[in-house]
Amino acid sequence: MSSPAQERSSGVQLVSAALLLLLSLSGCSSMDVLVPNNINALNGTTVKIPCTFTSCYKMDATKFAMNWTYQESLNDTEEMFMTFYRKKGMVPLRLYRFGERVTFVGNLDKNDLSITLSDVQLEDEGIYNCYVRNPPDRIQGHGVIQLSVVTELPPPRDSTIAVAIGASVGGALALLILSMVVVKCLRRHRKQELISEEKMEEEGKLEAEGVAEEGTK
Repeated sequence: MSSPAQERSSGVQLVSAALLLLLSLSGCSSMDVLVPNNINALNGTTVKIPCTFTSCYKMDATKFAMNWTYQESLNDTEEMFMTFYRKKGMVPLRLYRFGERVTFVGNLDKNDLSITLSDVQLEDEGIYNCYVRNPPDRIQGHGVIQLSVVTELPPPRDSTIAVAIGASVGGALALLILSMVVVKCLRRHRKQELISEEKMEEEGKLEAEGVAEEGTK
């Protein structure tokens, strides 16, 4: 079973691929950076922090630039922990905070700048910024991700109760509908019996009147 973070990551990648396809078909006017707004990471595990971008222009390694930065809060100074070098590609900077726990897992050919952070600690909680510049696009793209570190993930939703409730409600409705149909059928049958009885009584009266008339003649 995939974790909520992995599901969000795959969702962002699907959206990115769709946008890239649309842009290639219809043209575009600027760059856009796609990231999840929030990610929950379980303490001690490895989390993927995705970042992809769309651009009107193919990436040129001689002009392309990108940085990953971290800040504890919006009021704190940003610390760069990964950057792009023309000859080396994506290079993690050995920031004391992360050590060697940051790894580039993206694909530059697919405009994917995603990273992973291993052995997540409570101190890793904060804001992760993904900056992208892809000339001749004039705008610098910027994605902001809020990483929250938790000691335990919320349990997955148990659909058993919902299914049981749905089955109970459905069964009750079925019984109600069946009861209504039975009652309606009984009423209709009773009505038909009353009509038959009235008809028989009417015929009996007519026969009696006919006999009486013959007796008087």
